[in-house]
Amino acid sequence: MVTVAKKAGRPANQELRERRIEEILASATRAFAQHGYRNTDVQTIADELAIGKGTVYRYFPSKQELFFGAVDRGMSRFLEHLTCQADQHTDPLKRVGTVVHAYLSYFDGHPDLVELLIQERSEFRDRERNSYFLHCDERIGRWHDAFRNILASGVCRDLSVESMFDVVSNLLYGTMFTNFFQGHERSVNEQAHDILDIFYRGILKPEHHPK
Repeated sequence: MVTVAKKAGRPANQELRERRIEEILASATRAFAQHGYRNTDVQTIADELAIGKGTVYRYFPSKQELFFGAVDRGMSRFLEHLTCQADQHTDPLKRVGTVVHAYLSYFDGHPDLVELLIQERSEFRDRERNSYFLHCDERIGRWHDAFRNILASGVCRDLSVESMFDVVSNLLYGTMFTNFFQGHERSVNEQAHDILDIFYRGILKPEHHPK
């Protein structure tokens, strides 16, 4: 009798579960972005995937949990993208520059996630802190370290790490929404260049700096 060795790894049912969750969240993201939270019927998501509505509820017991699952998926992928891009560099100035570009380009290519963030603010205003900031807060220490390393390199003025981070992150956050609502005539590369140029160099010539 020939014994067939089992392949190492996760059980097939776990792989199936993860694949099904990914399919549901991808479909939910499209549906919520297109129709809005209130107008999205879970049945529509089930129909797109050719599964029963009960199957969706087996993984996400309510439409609200399904919505937040879709938002969490989008934000997790976004932050993984930023981390992957930043880790390509050891120079702190290049790391920050890469993150600025990666931030703008990611949201430019994933407008559905921006739409979900807007809907979350509109539909769940009683939340103390929305998903965007909850996810970003988990990695804020990593981004503070990047600015702390810039300070340590001796190339900039003695500024607060928190202040530097807040200025850059608020510029990016605002630009992301401006691009979504109004579009942008200039490319992401040009926008990233402008943000970095003004952040690093300011707008005044040295001789005109306030005393």
